[in-house]
Amino acid sequence: MDAQFWDERYRSRERLFSGAPNGVLVTEITGLPPGRALDVGCGEGGDAIWLAGQGWKVTAVDISSTALQRAAEDAASSTDGTDVAGRVTWTLADVLTTPPPAAAFDLVSAHYFPIPHQPDHAAPRGLLEAVAPGGTLLIAGHDLADLPPILEDGVDPRAFYQPAEIAELLDDTWTVLINETRPRTRPGPAGTHHTHDTVLRARRLR
Repeated sequence: MDAQFWDERYRSRERLFSGAPNGVLVTEITGLPPGRALDVGCGEGGDAIWLAGQGWKVTAVDISSTALQRAAEDAASSTDGTDVAGRVTWTLADVLTTPPPAAAFDLVSAHYFPIPHQPDHAAPRGLLEAVAPGGTLLIAGHDLADLPPILEDGVDPRAFYQPAEIAELLDDTWTVLINETRPRTRPGPAGTHHTHDTVLRARRLR
């Protein structure tokens, strides 16, 4: 699932995702004082654009240049009355190999972002370390109960970290606010059977 994989997947359709923000993000972040946000695996930019509209300064990261181009175009054409484009930095990067800056973000948000299991947990720990003291970590995934053992593209969904597994990496410098499975707020993408989300929300204490 490298850059070529994702570029080809985005190019296969005029629009891969709806462009709307993820329901978990809206539910959990609405009302939170805006600051600096890292949108991990931003795709076509629905979450980043929504966060910018709420006043966040967003670093939106993805491995696919195709997705980032579409996202930037959508941000530039936003008509919600705020400077959305000016609040988002679109960044081509792979956070699995190059961790984001440490303690740099008041919100680190990753929705349905595939992080392969690693013996040293380097990639998820890199995301945890990117959260500034007092900041929020928000991770959402698909409930494995909704998924087949092997996906259509040959990927085993159990080969990737689930939010509850990332919760196990948190030490006493964190407090877990939510670690649960819940019904989705809107239907999953066409052709899928995603009816439930797994959600981790935690706050870094120091």
